[in-house]
Amino acid sequence: MISGKRTRTAYFCTRCGSEHAKWQGQCRECGEWNSLIEEKVTVRKGKSGKAPLSDRKRIPEIDIESQAGYRSGITEFDRVLGGRLLPGMTVLLGGEPGIGKSTLILQAAEAFSRQGLAVLYVTGEESLSQLKLRSQRLGVSGENITAVNTTSLEEAIGTLGSTKFDIVLVDSIQTLATDSLDSPPGTVAQVREVSHQLISLAKTAGYGLFLIGHVTKDGLVAGPKLLEHMVDTVAYFEGDNTHLYRMLRATKNRFGSVAEIGIFEMQPVGLVEVNNPSSLFLSSGRGEARPGSVVTAVCEGSRPILVEIQALVTPASYGTPQRVAGGIDNKRLALLLAILEKRCGYPMASNDVFVSVAGGLKLSEPSLDLPLLTAITSSLLNKPVGVLTAVVGEVGLSGEVRGVTMIDRRLSEAARLGFESVVLPGVNVSQAEGQKIKMIGVDDIQTALDKTFG
Repeated sequence: MISGKRTRTAYFCTRCGSEHAKWQGQCRECGEWNSLIEEKVTVRKGKSGKAPLSDRKRIPEIDIESQAGYRSGITEFDRVLGGRLLPGMTVLLGGEPGIGKSTLILQAAEAFSRQGLAVLYVTGEESLSQLKLRSQRLGVSGENITAVNTTSLEEAIGTLGSTKFDIVLVDSIQTLATDSLDSPPGTVAQVREVSHQLISLAKTAGYGLFLIGHVTKDGLVAGPKLLEHMVDTVAYFEGDNTHLYRMLRATKNRFGSVAEIGIFEMQPVGLVEVNNPSSLFLSSGRGEARPGSVVTAVCEGSRPILVEIQALVTPASYGTPQRVAGGIDNKRLALLLAILEKRCGYPMASNDVFVSVAGGLKLSEPSLDLPLLTAITSSLLNKPVGVLTAVVGEVGLSGEVRGVTMIDRRLSEAARLGFESVVLPGVNVSQAEGQKIKMIGVDDIQTALDKTFG
């Protein structure tokens, strides 16, 4: 029984969510400066009886037969979740505004409902009529989807208690608020409390829970960092608004790999999964070799993808040469240029260098080193790389070419798309025996360039 309540002032860190009794310039938990905000917190007083003991079992005695999980049927979506959505599993989905989070989650709701699952769609950002119009545009019938427009946590929980649901989707978590707190929706205290109650209820009732979260200017989910620790899976929907592709990538997954990605293409009818991503990122006009263009094979998770690396080297017009990188780390580019000048003698200090990954893909894999240096040298010497030749390998500071992982998958993907030869680290040649493609093993950057350009 509640015997009374009072309101007090507390200060919460917008980055990690930790609570402070008074304002201070730096958060004592995460070290962030000027991140504390003032909020009103309602404290209830009351007497409670002895808490009941939780269910206790030895690990071998735990029954997991009911944990078969749900598959949506969208291969790219299921892959990122670890293959299936388990009962009680909670997923936090973030992404830039307009990237397609609501589109993805509505199409996922339709896919789950077609498997005979009862789906609840809680929307606080659009009315039911707006949701209906979007459903018609995407071709979503919604026969087994119950939609509710509310910003009240208590109303949402009441809906959950009235009907049994298998999947619950909240769009978005920043719009919900509980009456037990006086602070407005979207504040640290509200996001933390609302998320805690929804996640606890999902674990108890056994439904799969999807939470859509807004992101900050840094690209991280807005609200306390604690939110990412509370959920089972954190996924980001990424992409460039100037390109049609979208990428779903998990940064945390308790039930699967965080290395898997799902690739979609934005079309007028919604998001369409891309089963052959290599064809999406390779230029359609590769019939003629061009200086500065090199194809390489990268692995995102367990999936090999062929991408095109492009480079342009021109004499510097000003005293300080420009270094512009698109899709790769700018500091990594500067490091590779220093290696190329030191180990091979090419005059990179007097040239502007521009590199990019065709298609707008963002990559950070070490196997991009050798393709990047090859593309830069190709543009500098104005010598093209063979149109049916791919390059893969990591380069060390002394100019040596190091081995890469999953070389067999990379070579299989290159052979499948018609490539005839691959320049690769010498240590990987013995690991890829039996591949139907010519392998050119190299041990250092100078040997790689000599064999590539004859």
